[in-house]
Amino acid sequence: MSIYVGNLSYEVREDDLKEVFTKYGNVKSVQLPMDRETGRVRGFAFVEMGTDAEEVAAIEALDTAEWMGRNLKVSKARPKEDRSSFGDRRSNSSGGDRGGYSRRY
Repeated sequence: MSIYVGNLSYEVREDDLKEVFTKYGNVKSVQLPMDRETGRVRGFAFVEMGTDAEEVAAIEALDTAEWMGRNLKVSKARPKEDRSSFGDRRSNSSGGDRGGYSRRY
């Protein structure tokens, strides 16, 4: 399981997050996605703790807490969605690849 940390300052670094979360247990990893175009932090991160109990403690303590001038949003990370390839519209309710348009009779 992983923790989602949102509403982060654009000045935050991985070491900053690790320092904060270490207060609640062993930090196994920190992922801080960067914007490809600007090279700056995207405003959210994922933190993995050593145990479920440590993750729960961190979530309870840090959700809505003010840090670096922002109120954090801390929760269990949802599993990554399986995204189909662009243009694969088989799940389209109109049946088949019709560019998202339904038939009219």
